[in-house]
Amino acid sequence: MKITKLEKKKRLYLLELDEAERLYITEDTVVRFFLSKDKIISQEELEAIKDFAQFSYGKNLALYDLSFKPRTEKETRDYLLKYDIDETVIDRVVTNLKKDKWLDDAKYANTFIEQSLATSDKGAYVIQQKLKQKGISQNIIEEALKNQDFSAVLEKTTAKLVKKYQDKLPLNALKTKVKQSLTTKGFSYQEANLAVDSLELERDCEQEESLIERDLEKLQRKYSRRYEGYELKQRLTQALMRKGYDYNDIKSHLREY
Repeated sequence: MKITKLEKKKRLYLLELDEAERLYITEDTVVRFFLSKDKIISQEELEAIKDFAQFSYGKNLALYDLSFKPRTEKETRDYLLKYDIDETVIDRVVTNLKKDKWLDDAKYANTFIEQSLATSDKGAYVIQQKLKQKGISQNIIEEALKNQDFSAVLEKTTAKLVKKYQDKLPLNALKTKVKQSLTTKGFSYQEANLAVDSLELERDCEQEESLIERDLEKLQRKYSRRYEGYELKQRLTQALMRKGYDYNDIKSHLREY
């Protein structure tokens, strides 16, 4: 069979044969098979051209996506699937990209962790979950995290959280809030405890006086619409304890109130 047309169409070439067959191929395919108009090719050569064109197209798509930023193997597979690339072709493309170091999940994980340590306030657990979502295996994640030190991030984040909440909460509630926030950010409960305890926070009695008076006034307005007498006192006591105030302080302020 003879090639009757070989015409460039944006990123691809349109290849037409005298047997009314037409297909789009990459420039790499044209070069690899020395294709030109009027060239005679066999059916076997045509199948090889089709096969390589699919692989080349998939690889070019992946390289285009990788030109914006590094990707994991899973991200590249998902990207190619969106373009209806056959999964067997995707396997070949990924294998080729890994061989040429375009894809390297271990390197990606190490870089991701180093960037997180430098710019974020997240602990190891959150980073681990993010890497899992990107399709990186547990073994690679564990190896990448093995020798990383999160102590500086933990210290910085703890201090930032204390500064954020210390004017709004009594001491007990402040400690609880900071510990909860640290675990939400991916630090272990043990890390959160040690970080908060190491600050040796002390009560500011004047500040707590102001806070309990403020909260008591708000709660009284809320509960006095439905309760009175002993039941109102119990509701106020329970609500203030949930906010972290000391029971004796609550009793004292309720007496005065």
